[in-house]
Amino acid sequence: MKKADIVAFFARLAEDNPHPETELESVNDYTLLVAVVLSAQATDAGVNKATRRLFAEVDTPEKMVALGEAGLKQHIRTIGLFNTKAKNVIALSKALIADHDGKVPADRDALEKLPGVGRKTANVVMNVAFDQETFAVDTHIFRIANRTGLAPGKTPLAVEKTLDKVVPQPFRLHAHHWLILHGRYVCKARKPECWRCVVADLCAYKPKTPPPPK
Repeated sequence: MKKADIVAFFARLAEDNPHPETELESVNDYTLLVAVVLSAQATDAGVNKATRRLFAEVDTPEKMVALGEAGLKQHIRTIGLFNTKAKNVIALSKALIADHDGKVPADRDALEKLPGVGRKTANVVMNVAFDQETFAVDTHIFRIANRTGLAPGKTPLAVEKTLDKVVPQPFRLHAHHWLILHGRYVCKARKPECWRCVVADLCAYKPKTPPPPK
């Protein structure tokens, strides 16, 4: 995709949604980190449903450790892989207490050392909690980057690095949110809704989906 087209691409997404935000609910940096860890291979809606009551009671690593793994499982048992995720959340909470005075570090390398935290999770936390220009490549962004020709790549890391090179200001801070939301609600995996896409004419995807019959 040409530079001018990339500028137009994000300008249109920004005009359509001026203030994009994560759909994961949290009350502070710590609960955001937990929510993102829990969201792996799960929907944001499903995570929110499980964590609303949890975060009303538990909003610090210390409270999470006090709740314990068994107690946490009772809250998140509706989320996929909840056994492993509960183990990781307790372990990362202990690590935050031991190594970071109970605070979430504003550093990607430090975040990635926490149990259950990969690069994508670290990028989300860096972006949402600390306003860093990071690109958290999930399945939606990976699909859109390749389908549209915006940032082709064979791996999430390759797509992330390309996005970091090609996304211009003033769109860098919110770029991954625009892409995630566009992928979730418009440029869907099985059947993209091209007829209502604001960037359809800039997109390299050839078999544009027609509108449904009335």
